[in-house]
Amino acid sequence: MITRTVTVTALAGLLFFSQPMAPIFAADEAAVPAAKPEDTYRLMQLFGNVFERVRGDYVERPSDKALIESAINGMLSSLDPHSSYMNPEAFKEMQVQTKGEFGGLGIEVTMENGVVKVVSPIDDTPAARAGLQTGDLITHIDDEPVLGMNLSEAVDKMRGPVGSEIKIKIFREGSDPFDVTLLRAVITIRSVRSHLEGDIGYVRITSFNEQAFQGLDKAVKDFSVTLKKDNKTLRGLVLDLRNNPGGLLDQAVAVSDAFMVRGEVVSIRSEQHPEDAQRFNARPGDIISGLPLVVLINGGSASASEIVAGALQDQGRAIIMGTKSFGKGSVQTIIPLSGGEDGAMRMTTSRYYTPSGRSIQAVGVSPDIEVKQAKLEVLEPEAQRRERDLRGALDKENGAPKEADAPKENGADAGAGVQTGAEADAAADDYQLTRALDMIRGITLFGGATNPAGG
Repeated sequence: MITRTVTVTALAGLLFFSQPMAPIFAADEAAVPAAKPEDTYRLMQLFGNVFERVRGDYVERPSDKALIESAINGMLSSLDPHSSYMNPEAFKEMQVQTKGEFGGLGIEVTMENGVVKVVSPIDDTPAARAGLQTGDLITHIDDEPVLGMNLSEAVDKMRGPVGSEIKIKIFREGSDPFDVTLLRAVITIRSVRSHLEGDIGYVRITSFNEQAFQGLDKAVKDFSVTLKKDNKTLRGLVLDLRNNPGGLLDQAVAVSDAFMVRGEVVSIRSEQHPEDAQRFNARPGDIISGLPLVVLINGGSASASEIVAGALQDQGRAIIMGTKSFGKGSVQTIIPLSGGEDGAMRMTTSRYYTPSGRSIQAVGVSPDIEVKQAKLEVLEPEAQRRERDLRGALDKENGAPKEADAPKENGADAGAGVQTGAEADAAADDYQLTRALDMIRGITLFGGATNPAGG
């Protein structure tokens, strides 16, 4: 038996879990006509002839390894956009992305004018503790100039074994260049970001790596602790899956299951091997106890994101808001070659289906409420004249706020949906998020809730 890694991924995100599979070259004889041995031999001989002709007559002697890898990749990529060959380096990088942990410094970086620019240091990492700041430029890594490297090469040099030492030269505006020596540590890729919008939780999952469910669970618990200090409770949750390209299948199932107490989450079926169909069902327990849930999606929400959105939509557990998702409903299998020494092949092996039995492939998830991203413009002037402003108006003092009832500073009445400071600014700059928050406030105002159980 061969162990495979099943993925339901799109774009750069990768999502998988391991399970046994039948020998990969055992085809369904009823579905695929058996080729005659002489035809297969002739075609293999054709490939050999072309390979030898290229080796012998191409203008420059090509690498045998590069030719073989290109041939394998061509065979796989001709099947569909998501099947491909990964050389050992690409396979290793995929494992780093999906695991969500690596030995490094803890900085998000980009490339600017040929040098590495720090976008932001990650909290509680060597980079943050050393005082690296947003906007710092890294010009040398272990005394080697960064100029001439691409971003991938520079990142590879900064990563390394946990506990190993690295020296980087920093240029900071207003200061002379200086060296910083750091010890690499285990860096966890942060795939979950969260904050409170008044008494409504906001959780954004950027990819479904191994940290996704754990990050979601921690965020919800932190909301409860924070609100309890002010004698408040959570009113609802916005789950933001916009521009989330995918990730691990088991994490997509776990995140969906987190909000459901029963019902199917997703099923995986293959036309070649219908007997291998799998169904994933929710277990009892809803981490927000049936409170209103709004899921934000858009055209960049793919694969695992669509599993979550489709499951919660079909089971009536959440309101899906935003724009139609990407539409990738196929499942890939990552098959290590020679134990990974020769890389791996990624091959589409099946499709996934939402609880209602619909395939999302090339269709996507349509939101329950379509909200396109837009800028909100206030048209009604704040200083508009009203009845009490007219000279001689009756009961001018009726309803005027008393001193005791005057609005409290910093929007202290958050229980009524008043947002404060940066939270209000964040929502005001995001039209789709603003509409999601309004939806939850409307539901709770009239005592409604989305179905916590699922079908």
